[in-house]
Amino acid sequence: MFKRMLRAFGVGGPTVDTVLPNPNVRPGETLVGEVRVQGGDHEVDIEHIALALVTRVEREHGDSEREGAVEFHRAVVSGPLRLGAREPRVIPFQIPLPWETPLTTVSGQPLYGMALGLRTEVAVAKAVDKGDMDPVFVHPLPSQDRVLDAFGQLGFQFRRADLELGHIHGVAQQLPFYQEIEFFPPGQYAGRINEVELTFVTSPVGVDVVLEADKRGGMFRSGGDVVGRFHVSHEEALTVDWAGHLHSWLEQVASRHSAAHHGYGVPEHHGYPHGGHYDHHGHYGHPQEHHHRRGMGAGAVVAGAAAGFVGGMIAGEVIDEVGDAFFGDDEEA
Repeated sequence: MFKRMLRAFGVGGPTVDTVLPNPNVRPGETLVGEVRVQGGDHEVDIEHIALALVTRVEREHGDSEREGAVEFHRAVVSGPLRLGAREPRVIPFQIPLPWETPLTTVSGQPLYGMALGLRTEVAVAKAVDKGDMDPVFVHPLPSQDRVLDAFGQLGFQFRRADLELGHIHGVAQQLPFYQEIEFFPPGQYAGRINEVELTFVTSPVGVDVVLEADKRGGMFRSGGDVVGRFHVSHEEALTVDWAGHLHSWLEQVASRHSAAHHGYGVPEHHGYPHGGHYDHHGHYGHPQEHHHRRGMGAGAVVAGAAAGFVGGMIAGEVIDEVGDAFFGDDEEA
């Protein structure tokens, strides 16, 4: 999409252009395209051509938070090749996306604050040119869509989304970060729950839906506890009454957390997927499981929200392009 001269080759060197016929994809699906390399003024030897998925992740840095670009998936699409002067070369590719790839687009609208790019790297003479970056738009799986729809049905308002470096305990997470989609709850929870954070951890067979409630004054933030987790297969997720479960969970958390906080415990709650229950810490899960997050952060404030995001969200700015200026320098995960 963005045809650029490769800096590593100097003036008169070849150019590279990565083309994605359809940059819209869902987690676990395959991104298809081709890398087009055009020879420059002289013959060159290319060591390899690689493609990398890159996104912006927040991480703790001392007493503050900072953002940096993280490469989380990589594929070498060409080994050594000699490119003649003015010679065109087309390299097709198919790259399966990780199942935990974060969402950037919901209901056809950009999820403001999220961006993901496919970066083209060309190596020559032990130098790597990261000259081409193309945006990729990741849409929810049907199982994820069902959960997001439930938030809209209940009147939640989208607040912000970001990626946090770290892992969620008790969940088979593969990537070094997780996505948080934050909502303001509807008016019926005013004064009881300040916000709800939603995280998906998805695999080929199912999805973990992780919820955290935050009440003004910090009742729910002590230790960054995860207070809800539901695990279902992708097929089961299509039939679950998510709006009903979410409403019941919020009522349980809002009304009973005070008892749990004072050591009285929370009664077992029936009717959730796979027989989960609340434990004495107010966590929802399977017996003998405690779910705490590490690598938690405040997150970056989003200036707007996506239009039409699961019903009634506020219109916001569209991220049209993902480039080097957007991500800045890479940092290791």
